[in-house]
Amino acid sequence: MIGILGGTFDPIHNGHLRTALDVQQCLSLEQVRFIPCGEPPHRVAPVAEPIQRLSMVRAAIAGQEKFTIDDREIRRKGPSYMVDTLISLKQSFKDKSLCLILGTDAFNGLEQWHRWQQIFELANIVVMQRPAIRGHNELNKRLLALLKDRLIDADRLKQKQNGGLAFVPVTQMDISATKIRQMWQQGKDIQFLLPDSVLTLIRQQHIY
Repeated sequence: MIGILGGTFDPIHNGHLRTALDVQQCLSLEQVRFIPCGEPPHRVAPVAEPIQRLSMVRAAIAGQEKFTIDDREIRRKGPSYMVDTLISLKQSFKDKSLCLILGTDAFNGLEQWHRWQQIFELANIVVMQRPAIRGHNELNKRLLALLKDRLIDADRLKQKQNGGLAFVPVTQMDISATKIRQMWQQGKDIQFLLPDSVLTLIRQQHIY
């Protein structure tokens, strides 16, 4: 099974990396593909240029054999709809099952995604659940009720080609790209919030 982690990665940080590793280990994923978003349909445009975000992701995951970068959304023109990305991935990996990795905020807004129901025809969905969330208290209860028949545990998800929904506990890390950019602009030290290799690129290329 291949894990799919999309995002603007503006910049990529340790919160992305640690939680991706948690999911990879929990589900024994063959790989996690980091897919920087080209044109986000549901949020403002990233601050960093696409090539800069690709460079930061590439630097961040260097040395982690289970992580790889995928630039198909950057290369594709128009809004970066995940359903289109998954269709493209299915063409590239015909014999592999896909697992779309989401944070709780992304999951809660799933109904606003373009052709969101079709995603379950193409992949399983894994929601990263941090320890601070008890049960499903902070999750979209209406959406959970709508998808209750798809809800399975992680072990069963490993055997499922698509259509499953599982919640995986991940490490609690209160880090956000927005906060990192704000700290940088305020002249604060952002070391230890993101890999040193990414911080070096930000400094060298004056990204923010």
